[in-house]
Amino acid sequence: MPALLPVVSRLLLLPRALLSMASGSPPSQPSPASGSAYAAGSVSAAFVTCPNEKVAKEIARAVVEKHLAACVNLIPQITSIYEWKGKIEEDSEVLMMIKTQSSLVPALTDFVRSVHPYEVAEVIALPVEQGNSPYLHWVCQVTGSVPESGTAPP
Repeated sequence: MPALLPVVSRLLLLPRALLSMASGSPPSQPSPASGSAYAAGSVSAAFVTCPNEKVAKEIARAVVEKHLAACVNLIPQITSIYEWKGKIEEDSEVLMMIKTQSSLVPALTDFVRSVHPYEVAEVIALPVEQGNSPYLHWVCQVTGSVPESGTAPP
């Protein structure tokens, strides 16, 4: 049975190796550039709804330029149903998914409130407990808390 262990351990790695070959990239290894382990909750995903793509793009570009966010995804054509001033409303909106450091969420919220056209702008943030460590370190690097050691793509 002990002679089978090396064979079994290689078989367990086979799906990962095949996926890497299919994507054209070498098997993933922990990145030395990522430094220490990720501290759960130090990055957040913040969500903001906007009335249209033009407003969403303007806010997204501004928060990235101000290093309040590393990346913003725009999700078009969502439908929001909510109560506002005693009436049930239904609107087509654009959802922004913003990746930032959790420590920057108050500043991000203040900025969004200052430029958003809604009377009450939605800004909610959820801490990221786990994820791709090099990506999470990149978010911190771009937003200013990790010394630069090269850039990773969003």
